[in-house]
Amino acid sequence: MTDPFVNDRSQQRLHWVRAVLGTPDLLLEPASSDAGFRSYWRTAGITPSYILMDSPPGQDDVRPWLRVRDMLETGGVRVPQVLARDIDAGFLLLEDLGGPTVAQVIDADTADTHMAGAIAQLVRLQSMALPADMPVFGEALLQRDAGLFEDWFVRRHLGIALGCDDAERLQLAQRRLMDAMLAQPRVPTHRDFMLRNLMPVADGPAVLDFQDLVLGPIAYDPVSLLRDAFLSWPEPRVERWLRDYHARAVAAGLPVPALDLFLRDADWCGVQRHLKILGIFARLHHRDGKPRYLQDAPRFFAYLDAVVPKYRELDPLRELLERTLKPAFARVTT
Repeated sequence: MTDPFVNDRSQQRLHWVRAVLGTPDLLLEPASSDAGFRSYWRTAGITPSYILMDSPPGQDDVRPWLRVRDMLETGGVRVPQVLARDIDAGFLLLEDLGGPTVAQVIDADTADTHMAGAIAQLVRLQSMALPADMPVFGEALLQRDAGLFEDWFVRRHLGIALGCDDAERLQLAQRRLMDAMLAQPRVPTHRDFMLRNLMPVADGPAVLDFQDLVLGPIAYDPVSLLRDAFLSWPEPRVERWLRDYHARAVAAGLPVPALDLFLRDADWCGVQRHLKILGIFARLHHRDGKPRYLQDAPRFFAYLDAVVPKYRELDPLRELLERTLKPAFARVTT
């Protein structure tokens, strides 16, 4: 247990890991941090090195992470090994999977190899049997996602109070996106399966940031991977990878629909996700003081421009984007 007389969080981390490893001179260096409250620290002065995951009590409960990690490992998905834990204090000692994520090492020449590994890992994840009490990516979560975009990106960041016509356009588009997602076959869904949450290890890639696993639409994770929030690829290459995923999913016996319907489902899941992430990034900026995420906002408008005009059912969203949201975004970014 953490020494109650050590009050500073940085000292608590150091005290705990030194005691666990029996190395009084060990130091900690920042490894990475989440968009939330969780942080990761690499040991220095010891070989091999380890990772300390710090989930401050009252801000980030480590139990859901541990439960899902165990499920994934049982299902054959490569996840970090847990070497020591203090659940009440929010400390876990993990194997060190290395420094860079797949997002940091991938390039145009290696992309096919990395994507093949990621897709193989995703198919394993989607093939798992989940316990009956796992959350479902259903109406409630979709409504929350829709609210993130309107509340934080439209109202707070763009400073817009939508008029009646624009509000009706947004509501109609969100309803159609939600209905399409609710109609898809459901499988285990990571909800943030993208390159920065994958580690390039020999028996991997290893999957990170999986604590929000739910039972959700089968196209959601593939499009999260291939239309990444932080890294874009040419659309012909994305469609080829989507087709590769579809073939692997069919071979694995997953309940994936026919290819044409799956590609449409992936497009619509992508639109829903891009709107949600714009809301999350605006919240990180305005509420949490983390402005760097909004630097990627133009990426999402580019995704929307590439997909929304393909579907007449999404005309209300296209009209809202062209008439109101894109001009407002141009104003706040100049």
